[in-house]
Amino acid sequence: MPRREITSFSNPTIKALRSLRDKKHRQRERRFLAEGLRLLTDARESGRVPEVLVMASKRDRHPLIDALERAVEAAGGDVIETTPDILSKITGKDNPQAVAGAFAEWDTSLGTIERETAPIWLVAQALRDPGNLGTMLRTGDAVGAGGLILIDDCADPFGVEAVRASMGAIFTQKLVRARWEDFLPWLRGGSGQLVAASLREAVPYRGAPYEAPCFVMVGNESQGLPAEYEAACDLRVTMPMRGRADSLNAAVAAAVLAYEVLASLEG
Repeated sequence: MPRREITSFSNPTIKALRSLRDKKHRQRERRFLAEGLRLLTDARESGRVPEVLVMASKRDRHPLIDALERAVEAAGGDVIETTPDILSKITGKDNPQAVAGAFAEWDTSLGTIERETAPIWLVAQALRDPGNLGTMLRTGDAVGAGGLILIDDCADPFGVEAVRASMGAIFTQKLVRARWEDFLPWLRGGSGQLVAASLREAVPYRGAPYEAPCFVMVGNESQGLPAEYEAACDLRVTMPMRGRADSLNAAVAAAVLAYEVLASLEG
């Protein structure tokens, strides 16, 4: 499909793209927005291209933008050129990037995981902050984790804020959503050590006996993990709090623990 130009805010395609910022429309359409050349290039290099590519007019030429356009056209997608103002309305940012894309959501079921493909997997239970969710995806990419498993009612990983915070890791990390009552039997059906950041009967996180594949789990930002979830873990570890704070941010705790697990498994 050749590139087409849209200059009207009332165009149906523009309205449809703008609506993807709302969760109800995103879930109904099973599509989500990502913006910026880096994120879209990470997506392309990971084998995912947007169904719709939107480019700002009067943008600087860039070979990566050209590569994106070719990839979308080869996949039969829609390439749109529009004004910076309209692109700003689509993304909800006053200073939008030069490109944005609408992607189809993919399968996020437990059956898509091959646990032996990575030594570390991150698990988050009832994580509500999309920034924390995106940060955990980014951390997983940094430590070579297989992906992020979201347990119970978490923030939408395909929401604009989570996608931005992931810095492209939404495309490089496996993403799974499951209920606890489904996740635990799945985990026990194969190899895998479940480790929780906890204060209940926990051992110091440094030097703990980690085993691969290690599933590192953190809980809700304010509530932590339910007691029965912690009780089901193979190992509970704690990190020292030297100041007045009694806990770390959930995404920070996951990062600290993941790097310790990585060091232990590689040592």
